[in-house]
Amino acid sequence: MAQRKIIHVDCDCFYAAVEMRDDPSLSDVPLAVGGEGGRGVVTTCNYKARAFGVRSAMPGGEARRLCPGLVTVPPDMARYRAVSKQVMAILRELTDLVEPLSLDEAFLDVSDVSDHKGSATLMAQHLRQRVKDEVGITISAGVAPNKFLAKIASDWQKPDGLFVIRPEDVDGFVQDLKVEKLFGVGQVTAGKLHGLGVATCGDLQSIPTDVLLEKFGKQGYRLREMAYGRDDRDVVVSRIAKSVSVERTFSQDLPDKRACESVMASLVADLNLRLNRKAAHKPIHKLFIKIRYSDFSTHTLERVREQIREPAMEDYQPLLDELITDAERPVRLLGLGVRFRSDESPVMQLRLFD
Repeated sequence: MAQRKIIHVDCDCFYAAVEMRDDPSLSDVPLAVGGEGGRGVVTTCNYKARAFGVRSAMPGGEARRLCPGLVTVPPDMARYRAVSKQVMAILRELTDLVEPLSLDEAFLDVSDVSDHKGSATLMAQHLRQRVKDEVGITISAGVAPNKFLAKIASDWQKPDGLFVIRPEDVDGFVQDLKVEKLFGVGQVTAGKLHGLGVATCGDLQSIPTDVLLEKFGKQGYRLREMAYGRDDRDVVVSRIAKSVSVERTFSQDLPDKRACESVMASLVADLNLRLNRKAAHKPIHKLFIKIRYSDFSTHTLERVREQIREPAMEDYQPLLDELITDAERPVRLLGLGVRFRSDESPVMQLRLFD
């Protein structure tokens, strides 16, 4: 079996990061989202607040006692959901194998991705840069041969960090890994392990399996697997593809519309390759096109095209003609794609009047 490559990405202090992005004056103060009033609890805080010992799930009163200058803002979940959607869309452009764990973190299985020379490290760097440039927040990423290690790695150099555990590094890495870092090990389990003289995964490896099973039941087996850095869980995708697209950012801007037309053919070919791989038999509902100009303004246009099985250059040309109003304007990014008809939505539009 080929070596798996898993990336875990985690937005740094997510809700607080969105608040600081939208109001830069909040970046200079210890900030908590939530926790106002007598009974509220902190949902997230920035790193300035963490330096005082403020933590998520802490009552607001205790947080203010630790940090008298704490600034609190109420949570705005609709805004955080919108930003999360933006981040997840960037991840899904790299691979469909994305498993979100919450609004602010996800696993990606990039084992079969050939972009970025097939290097998961380069892919993680690319994702971090894009989220920083396009969303305006930072994400930390961990790269490893499995989910368990990738999640630990993403936390290793937070905030705004990237940590890579290569297959050949796994044995050395887990030797000194504290058992508190293991998935599902809270205070009680950690206390029991310390009672057995176990502080690290290296120590845990020396405990016989039957002892672990006797002390921890079924969890004992999982503890042993983690002690050796093993985890065979798959990245689970529960989402049905609603669209497929390809896009290209050019290191030098395309000078004009004619240059855009010259690269369209190869983009259409890439798109059909992806369609054949991912969604060969899904009925196409719309075509869309996306352009980012040299001043970073981004424009998209989509049109219903129900009869198309395999999109061709001439199918996209009318959209390009409609979208580009200034043929001499330099273009930084060009993308195109298809949206599928939702299986739940009616196939034909109902008439308003009979």
